[in-house]
Amino acid sequence: MSLRTILAGWTALLILAVGTPAAAQLRPLQPPQLPGLPSALGDRLPGVADMDALARQTVDRALQAPSRLADLVRRSDGALQADPQGWPVVAAQIVAVDLSDAARAEALRAGFTVIREDRLEALDLSVVVLAPPTRWPLARAVARLRTLAPDADISFNHIYSPAGSETAAPGSTAPASPGPQASGARLGLIDTGVEATHPALAGSRISQRGFAGPPRLGAHGTAVASLMVGRSGAFSGADPGAGLLVADIYGGQTAGGSSTGLAQALAWMVEQRAQVVNVSLVGPRNGLVERAVARAQARGVTIVAAAGNDGPAAAALYPAAYDGVVGVGAVGGRNRILPETGRGPQVDFVAPGADMAAAGPAGSWTRVRGSSFAAPLVAGLLARRGGGPTAVEALARSATDMGAPGRDPVYGHGLVGADLRVAPGAVNARGQLSR
Repeated sequence: MSLRTILAGWTALLILAVGTPAAAQLRPLQPPQLPGLPSALGDRLPGVADMDALARQTVDRALQAPSRLADLVRRSDGALQADPQGWPVVAAQIVAVDLSDAARAEALRAGFTVIREDRLEALDLSVVVLAPPTRWPLARAVARLRTLAPDADISFNHIYSPAGSETAAPGSTAPASPGPQASGARLGLIDTGVEATHPALAGSRISQRGFAGPPRLGAHGTAVASLMVGRSGAFSGADPGAGLLVADIYGGQTAGGSSTGLAQALAWMVEQRAQVVNVSLVGPRNGLVERAVARAQARGVTIVAAAGNDGPAAAALYPAAYDGVVGVGAVGGRNRILPETGRGPQVDFVAPGADMAAAGPAGSWTRVRGSSFAAPLVAGLLARRGGGPTAVEALARSATDMGAPGRDPVYGHGLVGADLRVAPGAVNARGQLSR
């Protein structure tokens, strides 16, 4: 019996026992660091004893998911709530897209209040964020507003979570320098802020903007950015030295990573004429984000997203599962699929996502694991080809077919970027990389 079959069986049983598997992806966003499977498991093909250990690890993680989610909401000190499916959302906020004047008036008469309005000109979207009537449960308020405004897209303000882990110390919450305007940058990153002075990134023009307050340094964004445009000794990202637009949607805030912040970041990417945008974040389907993604794609932006790390039987995660988004899974050092990587029709490619080094905090290097770190390699490779459907088709032709012949739900079109992995052991005592 294969590893994939056993894991799928375990996960299917766990879905019945603990509810939504997507909750297993969620971790505290302060700092944005998600623990992966123990490094001792690696990506080797396990024997029977290893299978038992791997199954126990999978069961333990899934059973702990509800408590981790509850802990995330609890530690937010009221900034977050959970939606009916268990996803974290910004407390007491409802997002309405294209709310008509008549529906708005009805909502105000029913006791809703307007918190703010955003006009995302680059995406041609009008967004109104409302508070529910006093003492109304949020889910009830969302249902009521959908009745009052049937032509609008009404949703929770969901929180999106990084899809990978770093083994370095947590990232600093110090301010990140906005940096010079990366004019003409073809690559964009929606994540935490990045440490632009890191040796791997010092050769790139990086422009940062915050969408949850001023941009703040983050370990996750720094690692992802290095895999996109980094260059230092033997280390090279997929598009080394390229300019990079960084949209920090966390800002060191408990309620950072919101759907409204993600939509605003996509609008900025369109304004700046980015060709390829990487989103190594996961969350549920959300009306605002879905529309923002579609509008950005219609304006020529290729969006690349991590497939997530909830395992082979988990439901598809977003934005990777939206139509036209390039979804990316991860392989380990022997180019075998990581056990925790998401599977399904949303997977277009796989790339290295474990047993490799990336930029860490304070100029350091760190070991990374997860689809978070495979997606930026694909984004950089597509940017080098100019982005767009033609670039995706060309990358698919160059991919190494893995698994079942042709495209499949585990490897997609196949493996790309295998030569870009730099093993963690290549980092010397002075933090330099050499082979």
